[in-house]
Amino acid sequence: MPRFIVYGAGAIGGAIGSRLFEHGHDVVLIARGAHRDAIARVGLRFESPDGVLVAPIEVVERPEEIAWRDDDVVLLTVKGQDSAAALERLEAAAGPDVAVACVQNGVENERVALRRFARVYAVVVQLPATHLEAGVVVAHSSPVTGALDIGCYPDGLDDRARQIAAVFAGSGFASQPRADISRWKYAKFLRNVPNAVEALFDRGDAPEVERRAVAEAVAALDAAGIAYVGDAEYDERHRRLITTKPVAGRARGGGSSWQSLARASGVIETDQLNGEVVLLGRLHGVPTPVNELLRRLAGADARAGVPPGGHTEAEFLAMLSER
Repeated sequence: MPRFIVYGAGAIGGAIGSRLFEHGHDVVLIARGAHRDAIARVGLRFESPDGVLVAPIEVVERPEEIAWRDDDVVLLTVKGQDSAAALERLEAAAGPDVAVACVQNGVENERVALRRFARVYAVVVQLPATHLEAGVVVAHSSPVTGALDIGCYPDGLDDRARQIAAVFAGSGFASQPRADISRWKYAKFLRNVPNAVEALFDRGDAPEVERRAVAEAVAALDAAGIAYVGDAEYDERHRRLITTKPVAGRARGGGSSWQSLARASGVIETDQLNGEVVLLGRLHGVPTPVNELLRRLAGADARAGVPPGGHTEAEFLAMLSER
């Protein structure tokens, strides 16, 4: 059985690492700053509708602190804007033969990884989780913590993908090995395009902006000839699996982009989400003004430390009409 190196122990990485550790797997977390310090001092506090687990998982701050083994599998769970730097450090520490599974939103991370590593896997992440406090991760779905379908990138299956899927499935997640994983990644990508809307507008209350942003994304994917799983197939699977429930003492906030602003992290993933729509639009002649403005506003708010919900839909649409 492989050892799992979780590179980025935030909401997604922390939830996965905790469940793997809970089910007897060998896990090492890579985390930064106060979060790493808290985990090293008292363990990772993992809260869910099922209770609280304080997991004494091994944690380091840098890949070079790990004594790498041939059977290691890296679960890359950093945000997309951090992938290139993280993968550079990973190659220097572990070498180019380590297996890397991109457990991330967006569709660029695997391409960045494939430049450095031969064995790259794509994981479609449907996992409602929150990380706002050092040393603490909260997962909101039960009895299934999340869905983590996996396949070789860009497509296909091998024994390791099947093995990782089996480990996930035995550790509180739903996981299906998929030979057509890229179609599923792009379907999830369409569902992440509105992340900026949730982050920028109070309670994500901007239905017209969201509608236009997703319509631009669909038009850009279609113009590029990129296949994606249809809404009915994607949503039917995850509607059956993901059941959000209350977690004692925790009010649930927003998703990953909302959390970036709430933590005042200084960065946000919109370049890898809305910016991907803009890139495809420019390559294939599709106008994408809504996604471009979402990308710019979210980046500016992140850099300025503006908390979530700082804009109104009327203000945004007025700015759009002036462009």
